[in-house]
Amino acid sequence: MLDGPLLADWLPVSAGALIFLLVAAGVAGWVDAVVGGGGLIQLPALVIAVPQNVSTPFILGTNKMSSFFGTLSASWVYLRRIRVHLALLVPLVIGAFAGSAVGAALSRFVPREVLTPIVLAAVVVVAVYTLLKPQMGLHHQPRHTRNASVAWRSALIGILVGFYDGILGPGTGSFFVILLVGVLGFGFLQASVNAKIANLTTNLAALAVYGVHGEIILVLGIAMAALNMTGGFIGARMATRNGNRFVRIVFLVVLSLLIVKLAWDTIAQFTGA
Repeated sequence: MLDGPLLADWLPVSAGALIFLLVAAGVAGWVDAVVGGGGLIQLPALVIAVPQNVSTPFILGTNKMSSFFGTLSASWVYLRRIRVHLALLVPLVIGAFAGSAVGAALSRFVPREVLTPIVLAAVVVVAVYTLLKPQMGLHHQPRHTRNASVAWRSALIGILVGFYDGILGPGTGSFFVILLVGVLGFGFLQASVNAKIANLTTNLAALAVYGVHGEIILVLGIAMAALNMTGGFIGARMATRNGNRFVRIVFLVVLSLLIVKLAWDTIAQFTGA
């Protein structure tokens, strides 16, 4: 926690912590807009900066509020510049919502210590695979042209990644991107716009749950959402301007951060740190 006097009862952080969180929200919005994974920055920042007497659901709810509006901002920029394929997007979004709901419902029954090492191994495989295929995702070359073929594959991707988002969460946007690139042959940029909208759906579902229970630090969430939206707007514009190669580089950086975080979590689980 960043020490200092709290600003108010309705904003339970110090001035220094607030500045720290606003910067983190802006950077997270930028990263999330380009390739997903902004939660790797924003959620740990909230854990560090918010006093320990604030319960976990309020931290998660505040994080989702900021992330939702940042993703909304990025999606708006992408949709203005890149055309989406509804035969892919609709089943992807429906699958993501359903998968996220099921994952969230089952999350209390599945020990995190079982999932984290498995996800870590999967992320390492994805990173190595991406490095070994330097041309993958640099050109938008869809492998499936029939709507039915695209629909069931995108629905399956939505269900799998949505389920992961509901049951664990870190790097959801990156998993959407790599599966759309690897399975459907999309370019990184085209995959990102679809990933953004699918991730927006899973964020909305989670935000609704936290909102119904009043588990959001509202003023802090609004302030962070404004910075997250700004970062998302800038990140989406940079991605659409610089193309697939730029998105691929950011993707590999985010995967590296995800590997470090999951490795740390795995070590902490087995050492009791």
